[in-house]
Amino acid sequence: MKWKGLVLSVVALFLFSLTSWAGGVIKIGFFAPLTGFAAADGASAKHGAMLAVQKINASGGILGKKIKLIVYDDAVSSQQAVAIARKLIQEDRVVGVVSGSYSTPTRASAPIYQRYHIPLVVAYATHPDITKAGNYVFRVGFLAKVEGRAGGYVATKMLHAKRIAVLTMDNDFGRALSDGFVNEAKKNGAKIVANLSFALGEKDMTPFLTKIKALHPDLIYCTGYYSEGALTVKQAKQLGIKAQLLGQEGFDSPMFLKIAGDAANGTIITTDLNRDSKRPIVRWFISQYRKQFKMEPDMVGASSFDAVYILAEAIKKAGSTNPAKIRYALAHIKDFNGVTGKIKGFTKKGEVIKPVILQKVVDGQFRYFGVVDKPSIITPSE
Repeated sequence: MKWKGLVLSVVALFLFSLTSWAGGVIKIGFFAPLTGFAAADGASAKHGAMLAVQKINASGGILGKKIKLIVYDDAVSSQQAVAIARKLIQEDRVVGVVSGSYSTPTRASAPIYQRYHIPLVVAYATHPDITKAGNYVFRVGFLAKVEGRAGGYVATKMLHAKRIAVLTMDNDFGRALSDGFVNEAKKNGAKIVANLSFALGEKDMTPFLTKIKALHPDLIYCTGYYSEGALTVKQAKQLGIKAQLLGQEGFDSPMFLKIAGDAANGTIITTDLNRDSKRPIVRWFISQYRKQFKMEPDMVGASSFDAVYILAEAIKKAGSTNPAKIRYALAHIKDFNGVTGKIKGFTKKGEVIKPVILQKVVDGQFRYFGVVDKPSIITPSE
């Protein structure tokens, strides 16, 4: 097997050499779900990545060259993501790649980038197996269990909930979040009175919420994407449920607010975009996003911005487009000032260490509610 690894390394070096001869641009690959059920998130991801490239190039680029983003649509398909990976590496000859997609396609394609030694920076996909592909894979978004753990901390230590119901989307994303949440909530003395799951794309939450209402919880922890989230809060209000609703980054979308309407008010979420931050990079991102795309930004766009920006920063620190040197620079990033907060760095497994932001819906808009920055909560276990 050693000779196979050597051959792959030689191929990767050859591809890099071809890239370095390409001339006036540095190519960064990017894939996201631009069509299909996740197209709204894909559009946000692309918008965020484009803003990062604009800002970098307006400042003179990197190493005297402009960044060129090579964009593909994976349509949340593992097969398409794998095909895109091979195309980006073998035909486009990129020096690094950003995933602006969900866990399933990112998880399927990560081993290919690892095999060819091309750095992959994951914007917001949460599945733990993604970074297990190897040391060329990094995640700037939260590991699902970390965000779930932060939710458990918020529910018990900040909101003081004692009786909690959990309503979980039955996929990798939902299960990993709820596992982290339940473990932390139980550790802090809360009672989980219900732990129910629903299928992706569920159109009626009433049966689940009716069961939960009868158990009189203080708080309901909800996982899911913006469509399931909006349905949950609307039907909870229709049923007269008074419990505090606590969501997560899947709810962080202007579509959640649009679909849910007034029912969204009062919902608290864990996420990584603070709309009320006074930091210049955040104010610039939000203003430019609104100006250029005529819509409100979300955590998907912010995370994709940071993924591109931190990859570019690694290229700058490496002083080279050599993928091995870029990987080394990524592994040693410290205190990076991103839109999603100050990234303290990455663990040895490529997992980000940064605070978890809390937003509360007030008058139909996400507003700052708090932050979880306790090291034992936000630091992924090795």
